Amino acid sequence: MTFERVYVDLSNKPDWFLKVSPLGKTPVLLVDGQPIFESAVICEYLEEVYLPALHPHNALQRAKHRAWMEFSSSILNNIAGFYSGADCVALYARRNELCVKFAQLEAQLWQRSQVGPYFEGTQFLLVDAVFSPVFRYFDVFESIEAFGFFDHTPRVQSWREHLAARLSVQNAVNANYNLDLLEFLHRKNSAIAQKITIKLN
Repeated sequence: MTFERVYVDLSNKPDWFLKVSPLGKTPVLLVDGQPIFESAVICEYLEEVYLPALHPHNALQRAKHRAWMEFSSSILNNIAGFYSGADCVALYARRNELCVKFAQLEAQLWQRSQVGPYFEGTQFLLVDAVFSPVFRYFDVFESIEAFGFFDHTPRVQSWREHLAARLSVQNAVNANYNLDLLEFLHRKNSAIAQKITIKLN
């Protein structure tokens, strides 16, 4: 499969992007000029038209994976609330909400039928691909302060580390991703921006 990757500055969205992204968000996949938006929908489309299949063959397992993919979207909402917290009270309240989510995820990983580095065991599947960018945020958050997101979730932490070690996950963003995210956070009027300012000084 050949493709072209185009980066978009979401603080200065170009007109062409707004025409293909009804929600004004990334990612957007253009197929023969037709836009497909929302990450989960894009993943499902790619799953249907390209091999290898990254969903379980069993219908119940597929439904389970789709449910946890939706759970990952809720974590992204928590992440946005975390880095937008106006003061330390809000910041740590959102931090605690994220820890609760990771505790739920930890319990799920303990229930899996196979032991292995990924969500369902030894095979990298679509649910793993969806969680990879979620976990990537925390590399930057933890460079700012030891928030302890994964202190009590060893299986989530192990999963996170195995995903980060995959070349496909590493190549999913540009080499400046961490710095770009740090600069994005620094520009916000939030508690975490204040922490970055103190750290930089």
